Amino acid sequence: MQLISYNINGIRAALRNGLADWLAQNDFDILCFQEVKATHDVVDLKPFEELGYTYHWHAAEKKGYSGVATFSRIAPTHVVLGCGLAVYDCEGRILRTDFGDLTLLNCYFPSGTTGEVRQGVKMEFLRDFYDYVQTLRQTRPNVIVVGDYNIAHNAIDIHDPVRNKNTTGFLPDERAWMDRWLASGMIDSFRHKHPSDVAYSWWSYRAGARTSNKGWRIDYASVTDTLRDRIVDCQMLPDAVHADHCPVLLALSD
Repeated sequence: MQLISYNINGIRAALRNGLADWLAQNDFDILCFQEVKATHDVVDLKPFEELGYTYHWHAAEKKGYSGVATFSRIAPTHVVLGCGLAVYDCEGRILRTDFGDLTLLNCYFPSGTTGEVRQGVKMEFLRDFYDYVQTLRQTRPNVIVVGDYNIAHNAIDIHDPVRNKNTTGFLPDERAWMDRWLASGMIDSFRHKHPSDVAYSWWSYRAGARTSNKGWRIDYASVTDTLRDRIVDCQMLPDAVHADHCPVLLALSD
């Protein structure tokens, strides 16, 4: 199974930037998009249908904001929009699709970039999301959590860790949450397969950051340790340039 997770920063903009053509040149089973910034009824979905995908969509109540969508060539056996907490579900942040014994969570974590209030929301989300996943694992042990976590875990995951030590996305409390997350039996698939590689998934639009590869790795494909032996590979795909993020590819064996 080949899956990509991709913060596309607006699905209509990504389509204008050639997303459908790029997908046609690849052979992904599942597409997990974050920040779709639209409801499904205002998007031309014909390019996805022609490629054999059906979709499930969890939009934010606020127009042009947040939202996640999962497209698949495999029919899910169960779908849940949201996590049951209205404070996050109104922002379209979590979409669950089950495929047999696998549970896939397509997630867009809050960024915290607009000030102390939203940083507080981000930290509350992290605590609540951790508890939500631990509860879910009691009945669904094989869980994949993909998406934009908006956290660079370690110095290797950010181009300038010294200057960014007090920047949201690389704060000590956020990084400590990642430590706890991975200590709970979740595996960072990319770092598991590539322990010393430098690879980023997001670049600022400012000052030619992408051209000079001054990025952050804030998009992840985490899997429960029950799936450790099924991880074939996990890669960043920086040549896909439809947004300020790039896709994360996760390949799992059957």
